[in-house]
Amino acid sequence: MSTIGWTPLPMTRKEARHAAIRELISSSQVGSQEEFKRLLAERGVQVTQATLSRDLRDLGIVRAAGEDGPRYALPETLADDDLPSLEVLLPQFFSHVDGVSELVVLHTLPGGAQPIAEALDAKGWVEILGTIGGENTILIVCRSSDDRMALINRLTMLARA
Repeated sequence: MSTIGWTPLPMTRKEARHAAIRELISSSQVGSQEEFKRLLAERGVQVTQATLSRDLRDLGIVRAAGEDGPRYALPETLADDDLPSLEVLLPQFFSHVDGVSELVVLHTLPGGAQPIAEALDAKGWVEILGTIGGENTILIVCRSSDDRMALINRLTMLARA
């Protein structure tokens, strides 16, 4: 098959945004979504907070500890011990927590639920049966009401650390 005269299709705006986000992550340490928005705007890419959060989630981008504080990274560029810990993530993303019966609902800043849910799962705490993380909300199922109360206290203390 000949490729003479073949012209690649132009990228969609989403593909262009994703390419710009990947390039920014590989060339600099981006520490916040506001910084991402500013750097993208400098490249002529205007993006809302909601779209940026969705793009970061779609790309699987996580926040990790960097030399100068937290930074965004592609998971494949991190060693297992570089994955952000709950103790690092919770103070950055925590909004509030509440619960009823055996259920805890943890609210985060936009984009914080997935990394916190993963960090909670990695902890392997016996009082937690499982987590479901959305964009800014995590549903945590506990083994009992007593476990729920203990977990809410533990999460609140970690968030304030």
